[in-house]
Amino acid sequence: MTTLKTCPKGHKFYKSSDCPVCPICEEERKPEDSFLALLGAPARRALENEGITSLEKLSAYSEKEILSLHGMGKSSLPKLNDALDKAGLTFKMI
Repeated sequence: MTTLKTCPKGHKFYKSSDCPVCPICEEERKPEDSFLALLGAPARRALENEGITSLEKLSAYSEKEILSLHGMGKSSLPKLNDALDKAGLTFKMI
């Protein structure tokens, strides 16, 4: 069952879960020129919540550590690996 919700900015949206995130607000704040733009909103929020906003910061983590973040899925790893590779970086090796 979907429920009509309203975010603090007044956007109305339907959600079938208890997730309070407004999809309209998420689309508005999506970065355009960062590696974070390659990711879906849950994965992007997972990195942002950890303070990972640059490829240099990302390279200080292992793949396992990144996958352990709430909201991060396996489908994001190839995109992150590609972005790191293009910048001449890699995930931390354990």
